[in-house]
Parts: sequence; C-alpha cells; structure tokens
Amino acid sequence: MGNGNISFTFYLTVFKEQNQFRYFSFMISLLVYLSIIFFNATVLLAVFKEKSLHKPMYFLICCLCINALYGTAGFFPRLLIDFLSDTHKISCQACFTQISVIYTYAVSEYTILTLMAFDRHVAICHPLRYHSIMTPKVTSVCIACAFLYVIFYLSLAIYFLVSIPLCGNEIERLYCSNWSVVRLSCVNTMINNILGYCVTITTVFAPASFIIFTYVRILIICQKMSSEYRGKALQTCAPHIVTFVNYSVASFCDVALSRYDLGKYQVVALVFSVEFLVIPPILNPLMYGLSLPDIRKKILCFFHFSK
Repeated sequence: MGNGNISFTFYLTVFKEQNQFRYFSFMISLLVYLSIIFFNATVLLAVFKEKSLHKPMYFLICCLCINALYGTAGFFPRLLIDFLSDTHKISCQACFTQISVIYTYAVSEYTILTLMAFDRHVAICHPLRYHSIMTPKVTSVCIACAFLYVIFYLSLAIYFLVSIPLCGNEIERLYCSNWSVVRLSCVNTMINNILGYCVTITTVFAPASFIIFTYVRILIICQKMSSEYRGKALQTCAPHIVTFVNYSVASFCDVALSRYDLGKYQVVALVFSVEFLVIPPILNPLMYGLSLPDIRKKILCFFHFSK
C-alpha cells in the first residue's frame, strides 16, 4: 500500500447498527443465496443435459448464470459471516479480493448482455447467415475476448487502488467497493476518479448504447415480419430486454448512490447498493426458465421425473 501507517484491516461499520436484526437478516440472506444457487443451477443443468439446447443463445444464458453464481459467491458468504460476527473486520487482501470478484461480475454482466444482444440481432435480422456467423468457435472467441476485456480494466483499477495512501479503515457499506476505499485516501484522487469515469463509460455506457441500438434495430425489423414470426422473435428477445433494463437500473442506483452521503437515508442507499447482486441473479434464471419454452420444458421434466 502507499502509506506505511495504513492499517491492513478494514471495518464494515454498518453492521454495528444492525445487531438487533442480525439473526433475522442472516436467515433472509441465507434463503436468498440458496434460492440464487438453486435457480441458476437448475437452468445450467437443463441446458447442459439437453443436446438440443447446445446453441449460442443458450450457451450465453449459461454464462449469465455462471456469472451470477460467481458474483454472489463474492458477496453472500462474507455477508452471512458478518451478520453473525461481533467484530465485522476484513483484511486488506480479503477486501481487495471481494472488490475484484464483485466488479468482475458487474462488468461481465454487461459484456454477456452485449453478446446476447448481438446474437439476437444476427438471428432475427440475418437469419440465413446466423449459423455461419454464430459458430461455436466464434461464440467461444467472443466470450473469451469479453472476459479478457473485463480483466484488463479490473487490473488497471486495482493497480491504482492499491497504490493510493489511506488515512482511514472504516467502510460504510455491506461489502468492500472501489469507491468506498478510494474515499479513505489521504491524497487527491483525481486520477482514480478519471479512471473510474473512463471505466464506467467503456464498460457500462458503451455496451448499453450498443444493446439499445441493437434492440431498436430488431424492433424495426420485426415490424416488417409476419405476426407469427414477429411473436416468436419478440418471445426470445423479451427476457433479454427485461434482464438488461433490470440490471441497468440496479447498477445505476449503486453507482449513483455510492458517491453521496445520504445521512438518514443510509438504509435506502444500502438496499440499492446490493440490488445488482440480488435481483438480477434471482430474476434472470426465472425469466429464462419461464419465458423460453425449450428451457421450461426441460425444467418441468426434471421435476416430473423427480416425483
């Protein structure tokens, strides 16, 4: 770290005010986490066991589910420990590891949604060329490039984060975040702020703009189709659009509220700060499991044979 006097232990101070609700919060959080694991694992199992679902669209849905399991694994286990702990302290290494996992999840969500939008654009706007464009090799390369893109920006952010000297060790959040640590700096953090805005633009606004443009194009093309084909096209796009809107709202709330001290509205800020780690991982598998007939049929078969 940049300062020899810095404590290598951070304290998550928000848990001090939640002692009277700690066991209730623990049970609710555990239930939510187990639900996330169950829902996402069910979709993954359905796709992997059914050979007819081994297609780019379903493969990308699996990536979304795996990313949800990865991101929540960086948040919920630590949260559950903190609810039952009396000290609520986290080591520097564990804090930066949590930042890495959560932010990798957050940015990867957008890159996966971008690939899903491209997949639907090719399938609907260029149906005759779909199988020649979205081959397994191309899909794998796109996914690999997307994750390398995420790792590059994350490495850059972590490098600048660990290099700044800190004058405090109290974090007013339920988990370690980049901005909550930067706020503890003893020096001007203009470089970190500029980097943060650049990362946000390139990993959030640029993909979001592409996704919006893609779905606008799809909607325009759908107007020229027959009612039957239009219905099928919109049926496959609807879960993606809901997922994108849901995650965009959740991530915007986290980014916007994390930069301000809301005082007596801190509880509201805390709720919104974890929304992107709770709502999308639960809603996404439900959306795809219920909305897409092929996945729904396979899931229903699981429960039918288990009786």
